[in-house]
Amino acid sequence: MMSRWVKRGIGLVVVALVIAAAIYALSPQPVPVDVASVERGPLTVTIDEEGVARIKDVFLVSAPIGGRVQRLPVEVGETVFRNTTTVASIHPADPPFLDIRSRRELEAAVRAAHAAVTLAKARLTAAEASERLMEADLERAQRLASAETIPARALERAIADLDTARARVAEAKAALNLRESELVSAEARLIEPDQLESASRDACCLTMRAPVSGTVLKVLTESEQVIRAGQGLLEIGDPGDMEVIVHLLSSDAVNVQSGGAATIDQWGGGPLSAKVRRVDPAAYTKVSALGIEEQRVDVILDVVDPPETWERLGHAFRVMAHITIWESEDAVGIPLGALFRTGSDWTVFTVADGIAVATTVEIGHRNSSHAEVVEGLAPGDVVVMHPSDRVTDGGQVVDRALSED
Repeated sequence: MMSRWVKRGIGLVVVALVIAAAIYALSPQPVPVDVASVERGPLTVTIDEEGVARIKDVFLVSAPIGGRVQRLPVEVGETVFRNTTTVASIHPADPPFLDIRSRRELEAAVRAAHAAVTLAKARLTAAEASERLMEADLERAQRLASAETIPARALERAIADLDTARARVAEAKAALNLRESELVSAEARLIEPDQLESASRDACCLTMRAPVSGTVLKVLTESEQVIRAGQGLLEIGDPGDMEVIVHLLSSDAVNVQSGGAATIDQWGGGPLSAKVRRVDPAAYTKVSALGIEEQRVDVILDVVDPPETWERLGHAFRVMAHITIWESEDAVGIPLGALFRTGSDWTVFTVADGIAVATTVEIGHRNSSHAEVVEGLAPGDVVVMHPSDRVTDGGQVVDRALSED
């Protein structure tokens, strides 16, 4: 008899446990969430963009004349001094090789020049003979004029004829010099590289020295070669005179002011303090990596930290610039991960007594991690971070950190 009641009691207990388990399973459970507090404190808004460090004044040393430059005696990183350090030596370039047609044309020009010289010599001989004849005529006219045998006009004519003859001699000599120079020029055009003397090939006609003191940044023409006038040889600059250029979108550049603060990092060293020196007044079009045309504006930053803190920062090094456009020491801030859109409004889930409450907020400035709360929240409020679709208005939530403990 007792066993029957025991069995019934055990059965009732099992049924009660099943019913309790079903009720517990079907009842809503608090959703584990990550939470954060709304805090009052400093908030800084920056524009973050890649930049390039560069020396302010880079001097490009170029060849003033064409010729054959020797291998440059300086290397990258070497210190040079103004008007003292030799940076290049330029020799005369060798004449070009001649093809068969060019050679025959030049040989014909030489023969023509020889003939012109022979003709000029013959004309000079004729002019000198005429001069001697005019000199004899003048002597005769002078004797006859002394005896008053001929009129004075005849004497004057004899003098004029002699002057004319002498002028023709001078003209013939000049023509001969011209033809001889043309012959020399024609023969010079026949000279080829294998006909040059070693002394004339190695003679240096121009030694270039550093125009400024600094460090060699780049060697553009390292080995010996033939160069043209104006060709770049090397670049010189002062590594201690550094600036940073940042290419901002024009919509971001309008918020940047000269003299504003900035921070530079991701260059291989610690963060550096900088200041905006100039915002260019004109934009330019640049195609992004996605093929989108963008209007970019160059912003120039000066590093204000002592040079010894960034002495390893070199020319054309990549950096990350953070340019401050707004900051406050007493702002109500909220993590961006707590915000989501409800229509056109910003909304957060606040937590009160384990209940999530959808709250519309108005935000002001924001940076990459926090936003300024203008209205809707107060310091000390707790908000849900990255709410999932399981979090609903009025639903139960529990701090994930507390539930795991």
